[in-house]
Amino acid sequence: MKAQRMLLAMGLVVLCSGCASGLNSQQKTELRQYEARGQAVQEKNPGTAAALGLLPGGGSFYGREYGLGVVNLLFWPLSILWDPVSGYDASETINYHATKAHVAKLQDREVSALDERLASGEIDLAAYTLEKRKVDKKYSTY
Repeated sequence: MKAQRMLLAMGLVVLCSGCASGLNSQQKTELRQYEARGQAVQEKNPGTAAALGLLPGGGSFYGREYGLGVVNLLFWPLSILWDPVSGYDASETINYHATKAHVAKLQDREVSALDERLASGEIDLAAYTLEKRKVDKKYSTY
């Protein structure tokens, strides 16, 4: 009975923790393009996350997957089979979202500056349109 309760509790923790599923292929491509252009943000190091995954729950805790970290802590050393991968995926996901937010902020800043130049009459609508296309292309991954 006690073992069943523990398994049920661990199952609930795993379900509620939102396991890091990693990036899909499009997101990976986007992140690689941002990295190539020097626009990527690295909040978490995927290599460090994978290495910490060898410790009890380390990869999951580093990747902000605290519920999964507790489960991996309880299942250590068996969790060595999946926690390095989970930690790596979680850190890549964190970096992807941080990069997207950073790039959006940079793009908004440049567009706002263009808007101000247009409003002040420094540039006309044709020049604004051309400059805005350049800004959009600079931050686009397509």
